[in-house]
Amino acid sequence: MNDFLVEIAGLTKSFRGQTALSGLDVKVPAGSIFGFLGRNGAGKTTTIKLLLGILKPDAGRATIFGLPVSDLRASIEIRRRIGFVSEEKELYPYMTVDQIIRFTRPFFPAWRDDLEQRYLKLFELPLKRKIADLSKGMRSKLMLLLAMSHGAELLILDEPSDGLDPAAVEDVLRELVALSASEGVTIFFSSHQLSEVEQVADYVSIIDHGKAIVGESLDDLKARYRRLHIVFENEPRTPIRWAPGAEHVRQEGRSVSILASRNVEELVEQARSIPGASVEQFPVNLREIFLEHVRGN
Repeated sequence: MNDFLVEIAGLTKSFRGQTALSGLDVKVPAGSIFGFLGRNGAGKTTTIKLLLGILKPDAGRATIFGLPVSDLRASIEIRRRIGFVSEEKELYPYMTVDQIIRFTRPFFPAWRDDLEQRYLKLFELPLKRKIADLSKGMRSKLMLLLAMSHGAELLILDEPSDGLDPAAVEDVLRELVALSASEGVTIFFSSHQLSEVEQVADYVSIIDHGKAIVGESLDDLKARYRRLHIVFENEPRTPIRWAPGAEHVRQEGRSVSILASRNVEELVEQARSIPGASVEQFPVNLREIFLEHVRGN
């Protein structure tokens, strides 16, 4: 089997002359939890719609399970094997919770009754209540139940925790990790909640202006980056040419903050070679890496 369940290469899409994707490249390892990150308008939702076959690309290609998503027959097969939670959390408003579950179940021969019952209890979903009367958080839970119960090989989740309280968020994250670990389900999810992504993701991709600007293992990414805080005895009179690896440098008077992606020790030694300079190193979280990259880009 291919090591990558989802492969996106050179994907391009424009709307009325406005570019949404500009040569996007993303690879999602099979069995992983993959965080897909970017600012509003970066191209995340467009990418998801292209993967689902809702939109057609202008150029480039995307495959899921090795099948081309732009091919109609292949797209139908792909959608049988994936679960999807949309950002809008839209369902048939006139149905009850019980009715939408019974309506959905026959479409998926691999439907898991055990998971359905588990999530009904965990999410405390009221079977007799109409969907129109549910809160956004309850609709999020219901869509997660429908997506996670039908034996999907891939879950595509767009803001899956939207509307959930902190306790429910923890429940959902725990269940996603368990589903990936025990069933080998690949989870591709887009979220603005970076702390949630950092808590569960194996890999991340950060996109901006329709291009991937970061894409790798989250552990490797965090291990590679360091924040250096340097305080000089006197404010430098001329800008310092820092060694390669100083991704973003901010100076305020005698203080300099550097986000370093490599050559950390070389940068530390360079700073210490300046008379009177003190240097401290700090680990960097996903939020810092994200903000520095999208602002810098």
